[in-house]
Amino acid sequence: MQAVSIHVVDVANGVVAAGMKVEILRQESSERGRPEKWVPMMSGSVARNGVVSGIEGHAQAFDIGVYELRLHVGDYYRGREQVLPEPAFMEVQCFRFGIADPTQHYHLPVKLTPWGLSCFRGAA
Repeated sequence: MQAVSIHVVDVANGVVAAGMKVEILRQESSERGRPEKWVPMMSGSVARNGVVSGIEGHAQAFDIGVYELRLHVGDYYRGREQVLPEPAFMEVQCFRFGIADPTQHYHLPVKLTPWGLSCFRGAA
């Protein structure tokens, strides 16, 4: 079973966010007195069906722990030729989530505009 799936919809334009770059990082335990360390796990892009490709086949990579989803929102909207302020309000948006039971499925539906987003654990 796929541990994590991500679906991204651009609600500002009423389409899926096809082509948006998405990364997943895993938090490593920090040593005493050192800041947390984020290790890249995988990256992909939103496919034409709205699902992030590049995660398939990585089910074993997701164990109990804290993860960070990074959505490259600014580049996506610039690619749609949307005028954004410089700097953009949302350049790379991060969403941290925890996996407590890797035998369960964690679906992360994302709804976004250039000015905000919603992400939660869904039931896909």
